[in-house]
Amino acid sequence: MLLIVYTFNFVDRQILGILAGPIKAELGLSDTQLGVLGGIAFAALYSTLAVPLALLADRTSRTWVITGSLAVWSGFTALCGMATGFWQLFLARLGVGVGEAGGVAPSYALIADYFPPRERARALAVYSLGIPLGAALGVMFGGYIAARVDWRAAFIAVGLAGVLIAPLFRLIVREPARAPKSSQTTPLKAVFPMLARKRSFWLMALGAASSSMLGYGFAFWFPQLLQRSFALDLVQTSQFYGGVLLLGGVAGVLGGGMIGDRLGARDRGRFASIPALAFLLAVPLFAAGILSGSVALAFALFIIPQALAYVWLGPVITAVQHLVPAEMRATASASFLLINNLVGIGGGTFVLGALSDGLTASYGDDALKISMLIALVFYLIAALLMALAAEPLRADWVD
Repeated sequence: MLLIVYTFNFVDRQILGILAGPIKAELGLSDTQLGVLGGIAFAALYSTLAVPLALLADRTSRTWVITGSLAVWSGFTALCGMATGFWQLFLARLGVGVGEAGGVAPSYALIADYFPPRERARALAVYSLGIPLGAALGVMFGGYIAARVDWRAAFIAVGLAGVLIAPLFRLIVREPARAPKSSQTTPLKAVFPMLARKRSFWLMALGAASSSMLGYGFAFWFPQLLQRSFALDLVQTSQFYGGVLLLGGVAGVLGGGMIGDRLGARDRGRFASIPALAFLLAVPLFAAGILSGSVALAFALFIIPQALAYVWLGPVITAVQHLVPAEMRATASASFLLINNLVGIGGGTFVLGALSDGLTASYGDDALKISMLIALVFYLIAALLMALAAEPLRADWVD
């Protein structure tokens, strides 16, 4: 059920990318405005409200917080389909961010309570399958519905589906028993000072944020790249990108979790060094795919770096869970996500859109392609920061 909810999270979060073309045409938007809608409009409240909602979840019921969040973000996704201009769509995307703020961090904490340490990277990796599955379903169904009906119907359909799932989730998922004295042993107000003192937290959070600058930027703009540089129509684009996300994303998420559990058990630093290597290897492969002139070759080239881009999820999220005592896990996760999402979602989509607008005069339809090549530097920065986190993580680990 957590995986299903997370899948809806990413369907609602990423569907804007495949629908950007028809939305841009109907509402007369620029790439910069699309970047704002896909980035800061969502990330502003999503990132900042995640911390107080995680505190609420740690103190009350995590399952109730997740249920309410799913209902709210799904409702606002449906409202996106009723927008008639930039600012209405901006406000609706703000609402999606408000709802999704309460979904992920409490889910991380629930999984950490349900599974023992030796299985957590794999368990969190299975949960993280919601990212490629949700993004792929959003791309494929969003593109299909938009091509057959219109982009508004796509938003309304996926939004209403999420609203219907919310009560079912609450009926099925149970809140694990928690030690009654744990909150007295370590006050929640100590979470932030504890994390701030740990160098591994900052290096992993900033490394993840740098990777998310490119990851979320690619997720939003990749459909436009396929249409502008490879001349694919909306349905062809949804099939191409949906296939890349499913094949590459699922392999990367599961592979990262299994490798993290196996190698991390012997050396805690591997939870950071494995993602560092994956980011480094992804750069030349992404570049080769972007520069490829063949649709078939590009598909094959994109699958491998797409897998490498998702390797970090299981290992790094597991490591964050082990920087604090058990009763602080939701809040620690929200603090990590605050940095990752505010920088990654808020910055990446906007930067790529602004770069594309700025390069259009010189490169025309290839402007987006050039901006994506430039943005690959974010994976190099992420690789460096993750590599630096390996050594302090060994000392900062809490069993």
